Amino acid sequence: MNRYAGRVVVVTGAARGIGAGTAQRFADEGARVAVLDLDESAASATAQGLGAEKAVGLACDVSDAAAVERAVFAVVEELGSIDVLVNNAGITRDNLLFKMSEDDWDLVMNVHLKGAFLMSREAQKHMVPAKYGKILNLSSVSALGNRGQANYSAAKMGVQGFTRSLALELGPFGINVNAIAPGFIVTEMTDATAVRLKMEPEELRRLNAEANPVRRVGAPEDIAAAAAFLCSDEASYITGQTLYVDGGAKV
Repeated sequence: MNRYAGRVVVVTGAARGIGAGTAQRFADEGARVAVLDLDESAASATAQGLGAEKAVGLACDVSDAAAVERAVFAVVEELGSIDVLVNNAGITRDNLLFKMSEDDWDLVMNVHLKGAFLMSREAQKHMVPAKYGKILNLSSVSALGNRGQANYSAAKMGVQGFTRSLALELGPFGINVNAIAPGFIVTEMTDATAVRLKMEPEELRRLNAEANPVRRVGAPEDIAAAAAFLCSDEASYITGQTLYVDGGAKV
């Protein structure tokens, strides 16, 4: 498939994990890709390995307005436009409420919610005049509540409300806004969760596989496939939606 030939796709938090897998899928479908991440060297390495027509890796703290403005300017300078934005950047600071610090709360909110807001606000400056754009936000099944993740759950449910609001505002300008809520995906982040729970990553994967109907855990490629559809012109009549990609765990 070559659905993204001539399109410019920006993926945040894309040096590794779901972000890197998503960037790879768009590159495979012909896009020019910008890989944004706090770690500039990792972002550049990922971008170079995509095999895209053209790809750049840029440092960006999505919770900092000036950094976001600089990154989006650099993307447009390097690649010519922004057609698709995937707000994937995320962190966890898991803890039970009575142990959770203000910093734990603020960091998670700033990256997930403020980051999506700042990136979307900057990207729409280019999408609105073009009367075309796709914004995809990453939520999570944790939006429905998860013990020890009050901050993360609140942020990820906030992403869903943010998605519906942007869909209403930007739809008249030819911009579709949707979200994906992944279930358990094998990444460094979920491996870190296993360590926090004092178990081996393989054991956590096994338990999660047994807990859903398809009897397996997800991979970044599963999320990337859904992203490639929702950001395509085939999905132009879909907006304001959150698609749960979780192996049926929440059915």
